[in-house]
Amino acid sequence: MELRLTVNRTEVCIDIRPDEILADVLRERLGLLGTKIACREGECGACTILLDGQPVNSCLIPALKVSGRQITTIEGLGNTKSPHVIQQRMAEYGAVQCGYCTPGFVMSAVALFADTPRPSRDQIVDALTGNLCRCTGYVKIIDALESLAKDNPAEGVGITHGTS
Repeated sequence: MELRLTVNRTEVCIDIRPDEILADVLRERLGLLGTKIACREGECGACTILLDGQPVNSCLIPALKVSGRQITTIEGLGNTKSPHVIQQRMAEYGAVQCGYCTPGFVMSAVALFADTPRPSRDQIVDALTGNLCRCTGYVKIIDALESLAKDNPAEGVGITHGTS
């Protein structure tokens, strides 16, 4: 079956099987390996992406359900030469450890900051509830995002490349 959608601001049209889930399509068909798959049950948040700007667990979504929609993955935010401000702040705070869960945390944080440019610590904690980490203990992640909230301009961090 044909699937048409926009991924990281690029229109994509690919043939998929009707039973494929979005996380697998992103990783296996499109080569976007930043979307991690861990639990396949929507419990860990490692596969979090933005679907029309909202954070979702891509392991729970049949790929055919996203036809015509906008997807943003971690690759759509930034890279090592030009990281998104959230990626940069988390690295500065040592909030990445093994890194497996980091893309999911970043995507959840991007959605939070898009809706709430200066979230409180409680709002940050609440927004990250669906993301699990076995390494960090969450303190550095929350501290990094809280520091960004204090420094964040009124227009927010947005979903753009780099630090703009």
